[in-house]
Amino acid sequence: MIKRIFDIIFSLLLLVLLCELIFIGFILASIDTGSSGIFCQKRVGQNGKLFTIFKLKTIHPKTRKISNLGKLFRKYKIDELPQLWNVFIGQMSFVGPRPDISGYYDKLQGEERKILELKPGITSLASIKYKNEEEILLKKENPLEYNDTVLFPDKVKMNLDYYYNHSFFGDIKIILKTIFR
Repeated sequence: MIKRIFDIIFSLLLLVLLCELIFIGFILASIDTGSSGIFCQKRVGQNGKLFTIFKLKTIHPKTRKISNLGKLFRKYKIDELPQLWNVFIGQMSFVGPRPDISGYYDKLQGEERKILELKPGITSLASIKYKNEEEILLKKENPLEYNDTVLFPDKVKMNLDYYYNHSFFGDIKIILKTIFR
């Protein structure tokens, strides 16, 4: 209950404080991509239910490549700011396993399915560890295989550890690690 109250108050405060930055980011992303500046995608959420995640668009729809502005947004996580709305309305939390596309978390088996009991988060220890995941995968000969056999299993292990050991003060530590990394 404390976590949800924190999520509501802190996300509302950040939405108010950052609304101009989010709006400017939306306008710039719209111009940069020649389309709506908001990216919406179905992700696997708590209890395996799909929800729509919101981000600022960083990929041009025609070229399917990350734009220069998109690279900047991703580097500084500006593209993630609209997820504050997901937190405010209760689909996400500040801390929890990053929500994934169908085909990963929804396919977990056995004890690993406990991860789905958690609300997905904007940050986690796994997202801090793999903050440069795109760069890691670009260096691999077979990025999908590396993700499926190395990165994803490690994230599952870390998120399962979070499931068993999470606390409000632990979440605060993860938020501070995220801010100061």
